[in-house]
Amino acid sequence: MQNPSLDLQIQTLPDNPGVYQYYDKEGKILYVGKAKNLKKRVSSYFNKIHDTAKTNVLVKKIVTIKHIVVPTETDALLLENNLIKTLQPRYNVLLRDDKSYPWICIKREPFSRIFSTRRMVKDGSEYFGPYTSFKTVHTILELIKELYPLRTCNYDLSKSNIDSGKFKVCLEYHIGNCKGPCEGLEPLEEYQRQVDAIREILKGNFKESMKDFKRLMNQYAQDLRFEEAQKIKEKIEVLENYQSRSTIVNPKITNIDVFSIVSDESAAYVNFLQISHGSIIRSHTLEMKKKLDETDEELLELAIIELRERFQLLSKEIIVPFEMNLGENIKTTVPQLGDKKQILDLSIRNAKFYRIEQLKQLQIVDPDRHTNRIMAQMQKDLRLPTEPRHIECFDNSNIQGTNPVAACVVFKDGKASKKDYRHFNVKTVEGPDDFASMTEIVYRRYKRLLDENQPLPQLIIIDGGKGQLSAALKSIDALELRGKIAIIGIAKRLEELFYPGDSIPLYLDKKSETLKVIQQLRNEAHRFGITFHRDKRSKAALNSSVESIPGIGEKTMLTLIQHFKSVKRLKLATEKEISDVIGVSKAKKIVDFYKTN
Repeated sequence: MQNPSLDLQIQTLPDNPGVYQYYDKEGKILYVGKAKNLKKRVSSYFNKIHDTAKTNVLVKKIVTIKHIVVPTETDALLLENNLIKTLQPRYNVLLRDDKSYPWICIKREPFSRIFSTRRMVKDGSEYFGPYTSFKTVHTILELIKELYPLRTCNYDLSKSNIDSGKFKVCLEYHIGNCKGPCEGLEPLEEYQRQVDAIREILKGNFKESMKDFKRLMNQYAQDLRFEEAQKIKEKIEVLENYQSRSTIVNPKITNIDVFSIVSDESAAYVNFLQISHGSIIRSHTLEMKKKLDETDEELLELAIIELRERFQLLSKEIIVPFEMNLGENIKTTVPQLGDKKQILDLSIRNAKFYRIEQLKQLQIVDPDRHTNRIMAQMQKDLRLPTEPRHIECFDNSNIQGTNPVAACVVFKDGKASKKDYRHFNVKTVEGPDDFASMTEIVYRRYKRLLDENQPLPQLIIIDGGKGQLSAALKSIDALELRGKIAIIGIAKRLEELFYPGDSIPLYLDKKSETLKVIQQLRNEAHRFGITFHRDKRSKAALNSSVESIPGIGEKTMLTLIQHFKSVKRLKLATEKEISDVIGVSKAKKIVDFYKTN
């Protein structure tokens, strides 16, 4: 029964854009959301049963609804983002960062120092970044060091300190890495000009520095100062090399941000690339823990607002994987081909790699959580009533119609449980009849499990299409297990999954983890069945071709046949050759047997 005062609150909501907040009976914030039409959006929570349990639980807890009306949808977006960050409601998406990244700082002081740091101090200094790896930071700082001789000391180089001769030049000056501003040997204007050039390089604009160096190089060459000209030439090469390494796109593409998203059941990963003058100057990935069943569109919208605010991004155009409306000031492009599509693909690849890294770490740190995630994914993909914690897969092997056998492999929690594997010799079927064999094997397997009160699987996979599935269903029906165990058939082309009573197969994404588990099951069943079939066939072949020799066992005979490749060759072999394989006394018995026969 809905709370009457809640009904009243919903009825009185305006039809304008805005932000709504849900509170529980203790007055604790549960959720913050934005809406184009507050009344419609909020009502939609209360007039249906939701697909996810979490949303249903959230709705039950709501006692108070507060709202803020804003002029446009874009304002709602920004306000929602700020409120989520300040209030941190329980049911909102959790924004997680790929750790605290290094920044490059240009210190606000006379003769600015330039260095890397993980902490941002709000003292008017400029920060560039964050960079995704310290390796990049070191490369950039090395580049700066090679191009411009800056000070590394942390003296307070105020005019009065320099004039009073408080400091003395250090080794860095003597080896040419610094021009000695501490003793007034380098004027402030000249030093700051270098800092301005470095600022441009950090922004991804190499053009000006390149022009300056080329001009200087030509000047030195004209003055016949070839050694100095050579040094400048080396600096130009360093710059060109660095630029070509960071350029992957068309240099005409400038000042654009690229956003992409990859998501699974529990989280989404948003990657962002900043492009300036055809170079990627920044990459950042954000992990967002899903609380309710948010769509990729909603999550990406939230992430874009968050990232643009955090990195003070002012670009007027952004590249995204699907149509979005982020207000009039931002142009969104969904590229279909060309350079822009290439950058978007690169961004998606980054997000995928980051997700894979996170999952690998999770597998190591918390294997149970990893298993739970795969089980939940399989339940969703295969449309099962419960998680398939215990899966059994059947495969028939009868090569040229001889020695029909079957294999049953068992996976528990997504991993092979080899002690539970079973082999079956087909008993009641004459000749090669795959369907009848499947009916027999499935019946025997589950009749036994029922008789012994063993736990039944949640999912049975039949290696074969509709025919094999129907054959297995006969036994499931005979044992009255229909509805108690889910059963599906896999056609020879692995992506096709058949369900009882449905002629249209289900197709899984080739890259999905569900398909990977099914592939493993099917391959295991194949391998397990074929080895058993081979053993059985070689024994049968051996029995039919080898007369029984007194005092020689089956194992010895098998060793000999494997060595000599046929009975004919064994008969022609000398006693010495045979004794090398199985010993003198047995060799004598064999040679004597063939002589007398």
